[in-house]
Amino acid sequence: MRTIADGLEREPREAARTQAPWIEPASWQVTETRLEAPGVVTLGLTPDEPFEFLPGQFNMLYVPGIGEVPISISGDPASTTRVLHTIRDVGPVTAALCKKQPGQQVGVRGPYGTSWPVAAAEGGDLVIVAGGIGLPPLRPALYQALSNRDRFGRVVLLYGARTPDDLLFPDELSAWRARFDLDVYVTVDAAARAWRGDVGVVPELVKRAPFDPAQTTAFLVGPEIMMRFTVRALRAAGVGDDRMYLSMERNMQCAVAMCGHCQLGPFLVCRDGPVFSYRQLARWLSIREV
Repeated sequence: MRTIADGLEREPREAARTQAPWIEPASWQVTETRLEAPGVVTLGLTPDEPFEFLPGQFNMLYVPGIGEVPISISGDPASTTRVLHTIRDVGPVTAALCKKQPGQQVGVRGPYGTSWPVAAAEGGDLVIVAGGIGLPPLRPALYQALSNRDRFGRVVLLYGARTPDDLLFPDELSAWRARFDLDVYVTVDAAARAWRGDVGVVPELVKRAPFDPAQTTAFLVGPEIMMRFTVRALRAAGVGDDRMYLSMERNMQCAVAMCGHCQLGPFLVCRDGPVFSYRQLARWLSIREV
């Protein structure tokens, strides 16, 4: 199976040669809004011209007079005229974005960042692991894999949220569960008696998932504590360090490696990530203070 781990294993000064330039935000129109869960909204934006991105990349979304934030693109990479961003209301800028209505404008610059190595995973099994708001950055990778389903062995989605009400894209989850070529496991941290699904943490799902560890590539997004324990479970199952990829969407503010707020060890996440191989991050993830 092909791998791009070696291509990602570069020194920060090498990455600086290819870092994305600063660009002025373009004004995109909001064409749809959808409440996904309490405090989580998907904005559908229409660019002025066809827009292409790779799964795992992000845009900087700008609200005049308030600020801008990095938001992963959560839609289908095959769509160049409808760009989706799923946003959790956690601060002034995201609150303003979540209140946007069709017909209003949002400033956008991007796309930025490294991407999920979907093509490199072809020929083997693909395990996608998401915790909470981690599903939107992974959804484009799942779309791409399903649109080329014959190029993969098993495709597995492991997804967890705090409660059933916090699960994102419930209609899509139901549709994915109905497919015969996709294995979907969903769990929540806590639920009322009406919940008929699993209760527990995401890493526990790894033990039940059907995949061949020797031929598996895994993509992970979620709280860093969840990713640490999921990596441990995947390693225990036999998945290699060079076949696990994590998105470290932490503290990004400029997207062009100017401000330094997203430093993680020797890396600047906006420039060298947000998608990294676990082999790159292993040393730094073991240090809780970093």
